[in-house]
Amino acid sequence: MALQQKGMHGAWVSRWTFIMAATGSAVGLGNIWKFPYIAGSNGGGAFVLVYLACILFIGVPVMMAEVMLGRHGRKSPINAMRDIVSESGVDRRWAHLGWLGVLAGILILSFYAVIAGWALSYIIEIGSGQLRGADGDTAAAAFTQLLNDPSRLIFWQTVFLTLCVAVVMGGVKKGLGVAVETLMPILFLILLGLLVFSVFKGNFQAAANFLFHFNLDQLTWRSVLEAMGHAFFTLSIGMGAIMAYGAYMPQKDSIGKTVLIVAFFDSAVAIISGLVIFSIVFATPGIEPSAGPGLMFISLPVAFGNMPGGLLIGAIFFILVSIAAWSSAISLLEPCVAWLVETKNMGRFQANMIFAVIAWILGLGTVFSFNIGSDYQLFGFTFFDFLDFLTANIMLPISGLLIALFVGYVVDKKIIQSEMLGTDPKVQLLWRYALRYLAPFAIGAVFIMGLYDKFL
Repeated sequence: MALQQKGMHGAWVSRWTFIMAATGSAVGLGNIWKFPYIAGSNGGGAFVLVYLACILFIGVPVMMAEVMLGRHGRKSPINAMRDIVSESGVDRRWAHLGWLGVLAGILILSFYAVIAGWALSYIIEIGSGQLRGADGDTAAAAFTQLLNDPSRLIFWQTVFLTLCVAVVMGGVKKGLGVAVETLMPILFLILLGLLVFSVFKGNFQAAANFLFHFNLDQLTWRSVLEAMGHAFFTLSIGMGAIMAYGAYMPQKDSIGKTVLIVAFFDSAVAIISGLVIFSIVFATPGIEPSAGPGLMFISLPVAFGNMPGGLLIGAIFFILVSIAAWSSAISLLEPCVAWLVETKNMGRFQANMIFAVIAWILGLGTVFSFNIGSDYQLFGFTFFDFLDFLTANIMLPISGLLIALFVGYVVDKKIIQSEMLGTDPKVQLLWRYALRYLAPFAIGAVFIMGLYDKFL
């Protein structure tokens, strides 16, 4: 198969558009509600250094491999993998790797849309003053009330998926390209504005101590595995999004340099978010740092409700969270849409509606997991917990591991040479070493740890 310079979907107008798109895919809720807490609880600065090393030597190499496959195939992940497997003359079962990533992406989108809907709801919840002066019990009750109301959850889930469809149906240039070139600068500006606010109005010193105190006693082997896991998942590897975005990457651009910039922005957002969040949390007496929904929808609303100007800042913060979720979600929808457009010669609007409805219907299972369906168990999980475990602990690690092994050992070397043209041979050697040895070991360890924690 001759190398295609431009696929049927078009291409990003510039390298920076791809960087914004890939950064938008990578930056999500995990940067905001997970990384800051696990960093502070696992050795602070020591954990951050291990995490950044894992990003550089594990996350970046696998992301480069996924971008390379997408750019060479110039199609959706499903069809790109089929063509590359055929061109390499290897076992056709490797083509299933494209299906695995896209399926994981649509499953993640189904519950991600529900959680992102919470953030949309809290823009109004905080901004309207409903949580002014709230204490922990009041904030917890408001969040519980949201979760117990299926109609509210479905409404905001629908609003969020509608926003995603509105972007993706515009195509690469008029939809995705315009969106990321608009959303990501806004996200960065809001984040920097919140950082300035936290320096002057929050307890910035306490936040910096929590995140960056260098405590080797708290850095255990479990902490290292957690750093590996988060470094891998934060870059949106293994869910088809990066491969799909790579298909629209200009041929002249260096994959390695571009992915390093994306990794830098993703890590910067996580670290700055931590400084902002914990500056605000530590400025409010009686609030302890936490992770996950408890941090986002209970601790922070209490802090915002009890500080001068906090309601406006709180609304702006949840706009930031919503933008981060939106930019990630459109990257999950695009691979599915691209596949239907290619395979069935279908228009983008129709393809979007089909997969948005599929995600919406699957999302109802997540909605009901928090209320009327909370007693229904699937292998000991609620429907939401099952999808979360299936994708995060099984599908994504397997997908990432197979990408590393396929590019490291299986793919035709001519494909690598054509896509990595101009890259320093020593860098290529280090990259191939990481794909063949470091990444498989690290991903395998994270995979086993995830299963061990759940079942043993």
